[in-house]
Amino acid sequence: LRLVFAREADGMAEKSEVKLDRAQVKKAVQALQAFLKTKAAASDSLFSEETQPISLLFTLWKIPKKKQCIQIPLPHGHQSDTEEVCLFTKDEPRMTSDQTQRFYKKLLQEKGVKNISEIIPYRVLKTEYKPYEAKRRLLGNFSIFLADARVRRLLPSHLGKHFYERKRAPLSVNLQSNHLARDIQNIIQGTTLTVTNKGCCCMARVAQSDMTADEVTENIEAAVQAIMAKLEMKGPVMKLIHLKSQASVALPIYTSELSHLSGEDFPRGQEAAERKKGKKTEDKKQTVAKKKDKLKKKAVGDEEEDEEIPQLVPIKTPTKKPKLEKPSKKQQQLQKTAKPAGVKKGAKAPSKPARKAEKRGRRRALRAK
Repeated sequence: LRLVFAREADGMAEKSEVKLDRAQVKKAVQALQAFLKTKAAASDSLFSEETQPISLLFTLWKIPKKKQCIQIPLPHGHQSDTEEVCLFTKDEPRMTSDQTQRFYKKLLQEKGVKNISEIIPYRVLKTEYKPYEAKRRLLGNFSIFLADARVRRLLPSHLGKHFYERKRAPLSVNLQSNHLARDIQNIIQGTTLTVTNKGCCCMARVAQSDMTADEVTENIEAAVQAIMAKLEMKGPVMKLIHLKSQASVALPIYTSELSHLSGEDFPRGQEAAERKKGKKTEDKKQTVAKKKDKLKKKAVGDEEEDEEIPQLVPIKTPTKKPKLEKPSKKQQQLQKTAKPAGVKKGAKAPSKPARKAEKRGRRRALRAK
């Protein structure tokens, strides 16, 4: 048993590598940028966006067992420096909300962080941003939201569903880190990938359409490497990777091969498909064999019938007994009412000695005659 479990653990620890073809990725990036330029030139609307986000669409072999949020640092930031950043912090003990804001502003200045626009303590979020309109206004005022790792788990019930529907959920930051400025810069200029246990597809933004093709390809390679290193899945993980924008067709840049898959690591879906194919072939063979057996039996039965012809013997049908006619109700009543005239109601029958005397008198009368 120990050997079996050790072998399974070794097999699960191996994770398939994803090797991207840099030239193919660059061709796909150039084709996507050319498509976006032609579409922007064709649209005459004044409010059309100058830049559009470029995303990677990942298709996994299996549905993950648990949720996971992966932070991906990128070599070339796809966020502009003018974007507003909001930070949610913890309430410091024995301090008011204003004192807490001053405390964290001083901390960020000491650490060299300059791209935080506003600091909102947890107590202020619960009280001032409780109405629905205040939450919508907060969502529209800032493009990136950061949260202290100590209070991030408490925010969903106070922010509302709109933050998560628009994929603007706060990103976790460790404010007690020694390299706080570098960590915040990596989070802001990087991206995140949310892996759910409800499907096998997930998407992450990696670049903007106004970036050069080399910068986009470098971001794509860095994102794929980080995802494969941090993804908590074993065996063959990545099935397909596509490159796309919001309104473009998904361009494939990676497709996995099945040659490196063993019987144990083979995906369940394909195993089931192969089993179904094998069952179908076996069923066809069995049906063909049954048909052949039936044909043979029919041929043997025809030969036996030709050799011996049975004689037909007439069978006598049993004669039916005539039905007795039942007397009608009137006849039954007449039979009941009809009685001998000499017998009266209430008259008693004669006794035996009287009968003998009658018989003797009749005999004497006959002799006298």
